[in-house]
Amino acid sequence: MATATEGRKIAPGTVDAQSAERALRRIRDYLAHTTDTTTDISILGEVGSHDPLVLPRPTVEMFAAMLATLANGQGVQIMPVNAIVSTQVAADMLNVSRPYLINLLEKGEIPFELVGRHRRIKFNDVMGYKRRDDSERKDAADSLAAFDEDMGLL
Repeated sequence: MATATEGRKIAPGTVDAQSAERALRRIRDYLAHTTDTTTDISILGEVGSHDPLVLPRPTVEMFAAMLATLANGQGVQIMPVNAIVSTQVAADMLNVSRPYLINLLEKGEIPFELVGRHRRIKFNDVMGYKRRDDSERKDAADSLAAFDEDMGLL
């Protein structure tokens, strides 16, 4: 039976948003008052303090970012930056259909490798395409807004 936290994913609504917000406030307060970025952070549980959990500061900062997302009622997923994904996973990440993604791959918009007869894509390459596409969309929207302003439509 699958659970909402199967693997490295937490589905939206699995974590109580108020609990996530409370934890986030405490972590942000701690990080704001502890500026030493070279020291690991010891975490004591609310019940008992015999064996603290010690985490590197960047891990705690990433945990705070995940809590912020969970506090907004959204889900989170952890993906290693060197991960290789299938075409379906890449399409889901870009919120496009699989055939559309395959067209992007065949046009050379996103690099890929063939493993047998299956296309595999580096996570970094998918995210690089997403950043470029988002930037192009923003530039187009800015250009349209400037055109509307020049035409006196705003």
